[in-house]
Amino acid sequence: MIRKLITLFKLGRKIAKSDILSVSSKFKKPPLAITILFKLLSFSFQKKNNQDLEKKDEGERLSRSLETMGTTFIKLGQFLATRPDIIGEDLSKKLENLQDRLPPFSVNEANKIIKSDLGEETFNSIIDLSEPVAAASIAQVHKAKINDNGTIKDVAIKILRPDIKKIFNEEIDAIMLFAFIIESFVKKTKRLKLIEVVFLLKEITNLEMDLRFEAAAANEYAENTKNDAGFKVPEIYWNYTSENVMTLDWIDGVSIRETEELKNRNLDTSKLAEDIIQNFLRHAVRDGFFHADMHQGNIFIDNSGQIAPIDFGIMGRLDKVSKRFLAEILFGFIQRDYRKVAEVHLMAGLVPKNVPIDDLSQALRSIGEPIFGQKVKDISGGKLLKQLFDVTEKFNMQTQPQLLMLQKTMVVVEGVARKLDPNTNIWTTSKPVLESWLRETKDPINNLNETLKSTSEVIKRLPEFPEIMDKANQALTFLASGQIPQNSNSYNALNDKKEEMNAFRNQSIIGLLLLVIFGLIVF
Repeated sequence: MIRKLITLFKLGRKIAKSDILSVSSKFKKPPLAITILFKLLSFSFQKKNNQDLEKKDEGERLSRSLETMGTTFIKLGQFLATRPDIIGEDLSKKLENLQDRLPPFSVNEANKIIKSDLGEETFNSIIDLSEPVAAASIAQVHKAKINDNGTIKDVAIKILRPDIKKIFNEEIDAIMLFAFIIESFVKKTKRLKLIEVVFLLKEITNLEMDLRFEAAAANEYAENTKNDAGFKVPEIYWNYTSENVMTLDWIDGVSIRETEELKNRNLDTSKLAEDIIQNFLRHAVRDGFFHADMHQGNIFIDNSGQIAPIDFGIMGRLDKVSKRFLAEILFGFIQRDYRKVAEVHLMAGLVPKNVPIDDLSQALRSIGEPIFGQKVKDISGGKLLKQLFDVTEKFNMQTQPQLLMLQKTMVVVEGVARKLDPNTNIWTTSKPVLESWLRETKDPINNLNETLKSTSEVIKRLPEFPEIMDKANQALTFLASGQIPQNSNSYNALNDKKEEMNAFRNQSIIGLLLLVIFGLIVF
């Protein structure tokens, strides 16, 4: 616990000497006690240079400060961007552009990690490992070649940063202790559940720091989409993949952000915009498994013109009820059939059965009609879902964690599509995907096949139901909802942490009292 206090002091000095507190205070004023604490921690004989920071806007200043402070603060900033209930809507939006990047580590260090993790024989079969081509807070990527059953293939090798797990866990435990101290002394902060928030970040990031999870997600995503024309997920090479190393196909192509280069290659950017939206929706409603981090940097167009996603660290899942709910409500809005959308809410048990259907229908109409009065470029399915959740909350709609993640991703995907073609019509693009899926699911023969398929899959997987996948699914729930399920291992671990910190507080109080008593006796 003493080590945590020392780490906490170092982190406090980092925060205090940075620009974080002054910028964030303009969006959400911290308690006076915290302000005074950081003023004391920031004391230094060196003059602070704010010349460069003054030229930047507040969001850029805040993001830049977090980026310079390393992995823990980058991840904390990204996580808080999804929690406007804690930091406020304005500050949350400013953090959405936080870049996940750090200086790369050396090729020599990368070679050591690969050799240690994969063994010398596998390491020796890797050819021409390049300098880092991309470096983020948790891992970096190198280009290389491998011999895959006699065929030389270009691959991307993703490698975790050295000691990143140890550094992150030490720092996040110290921040959790700080959250405990704040909750103990500033009673108003208890409602924010700061300890739980930090613990959730720890759970999610630790799963992200096991590259086998990401490899498994990419592998499942590839299986689901193997018959989707124009969409190609890189293949995972399991013999070259471990907890700290992941190897997959190298994508030769152009980033989706390079719009002019795409046009120079005679690619139809309007068609690409439609394909990106349709593939995202198809994966959500058909497979119930979608890429939940589809920003511009994670989508490439390969040399054959196919959409090639990368970075599978954050994926979203929808169960059968959620898939049906999503398709029915979006299609209902497209058809402007608000009563149908209201009926879906009631049938799915998402709102209490005593809610008057006409009242709910009227509330839904208040969302839909203004949208149809907008210009095509202003219509957004993601924003529609956000408004829907806000309105239906008044009718005691149950929170749907997986749909919250989908809604946030949909906004990003639509933004990517609009960069390719500002006039992309979200409704026209979405309609055929939703219509086709709803038609297929209502087909009795298809329903029977689906039931048989599901049953056979369950039977097949029963003997080997891995705990690792349970944890991955649990992490998705954490990420979407910000809640820890009771009676889970994580819930028990959180309680253990709280007991440990309570014991430390009690011991500190007793120690302080003994010190005072000793002082009175001696002096």
